[in-house]
Amino acid sequence: MMQTLDAAPVATAPHTAYFSLRQPVAFRGEGFQPTPDEPLAYRYYDKNRLVLGKRMEDQLRFATCYWHSFGWGGTDPFGEPSFQRPWHGAGDPMAQALRKADAAFDLFRLIDSPFFTFHDRDVAPEGATLRESNEHLRRIEAVFERKMDETGVRLLWGTANLFSNRRYMAGAATNPDPDVFAYAAAQVKNVLEMTHRLKGHNYVLWGGREGYETLLNTDLKRELAQLGRFLNLVVEHKHRIGFTGQILIEPKPAEPTKHQYDYDVGTVYGFLKAHGLENEVKVNLEQNHALLAGHTFEHEIALAGALGILGSLDMNRGDEMLGWDTDQFPNNLPQVAMTMYEVLKAGGIGQGGLNFDAKLRRQSIDPDDLVWAHATAMDLCARALLVAEKMLQDGALQRHVQARYQGWDTERGRAILQGERSLEALAREVEADAIEPQPRSAQQERLEHLANSYF
Repeated sequence: MMQTLDAAPVATAPHTAYFSLRQPVAFRGEGFQPTPDEPLAYRYYDKNRLVLGKRMEDQLRFATCYWHSFGWGGTDPFGEPSFQRPWHGAGDPMAQALRKADAAFDLFRLIDSPFFTFHDRDVAPEGATLRESNEHLRRIEAVFERKMDETGVRLLWGTANLFSNRRYMAGAATNPDPDVFAYAAAQVKNVLEMTHRLKGHNYVLWGGREGYETLLNTDLKRELAQLGRFLNLVVEHKHRIGFTGQILIEPKPAEPTKHQYDYDVGTVYGFLKAHGLENEVKVNLEQNHALLAGHTFEHEIALAGALGILGSLDMNRGDEMLGWDTDQFPNNLPQVAMTMYEVLKAGGIGQGGLNFDAKLRRQSIDPDDLVWAHATAMDLCARALLVAEKMLQDGALQRHVQARYQGWDTERGRAILQGERSLEALAREVEADAIEPQPRSAQQERLEHLANSYF
């Protein structure tokens, strides 16, 4: 029987002119039928439903990102902005930032988003100096504090934009100029402290330009050492100020630089081990980035879980026919269900979350499209979570895996892994056995059929 907890009250801040929908999207169940008064509802996202002993909201920890939802204007490499939002355009940049904050928190209210995420340059305009930029950010921080108190929305993570300004065209931490390194360090210090004051649960570092275009002008050893020192500075300052959130790195193999140093989970883990940070830093993973690295999203999640560095997820998708980062809202149930299955197998998302680092398509120009995109993606993820719960509770897939490796639970298997057999000893045993090992079927097609049966 479905378990629920008492529903928490929904914030009902005054409606603004940004969206035509007036009431927050509510859970109505699978039998929901749209009406003119209620065209949209959650069919699966019942945030108080218990899933493996935790509220669905606490399992999923949805977050709405500031940059794609409110900062991006709908550009592409060949076209000008197509959205023309009321909070975009000419005028005083701080006045625009305040309108953007109003629009953001109105969307959070409408979709009942428990968390949000931001880059510093998305929420406040860059000034002529770092001091002026920081002053702008503090003004917006005060607005955030008030709106967070009013709505109950929390900060999943903050981050500094170390890639857009031309000063960072050759990287931030890996820049050949130590003055740029110092500027980036100062910028991160300010945003990390802001994240701490806003009680953020994580702080993310995305190395969008921490890489190289050509080896003809690159000293790899030097740049990797710089990146290691920068990350240690961030961790040291985290402890100095008492920030209890996670520090996260977001792997990506390329784009905008030709080759980025945080290529994938395996590369990041090797880097963390080399700099003594494997117990201090985790990863924020995204499907688009996994695809660009030649992996599936679930591969990266499973590997991060196995290595103990799974931190948080950017919940979007790539177009598998295109070779770049398209940042589309998720809409593929089997893909998302396998993602949630690996998350649950790893013990859950912890103090991370599912951040919709996703863009509307350039032709989806109505602000209401933001509501539909987020709400339907949240509902899909909730449905996928329920599928993953069923897969985990049924246990059939896990039993196949356990049976495949059962030989390692024998006396010989345990002795090998515990270092009690040398190469010479194993050779003697095999020669004495005089038995040829017989392969067993991996049953891939049978397991694929089993996985499909849950969807």
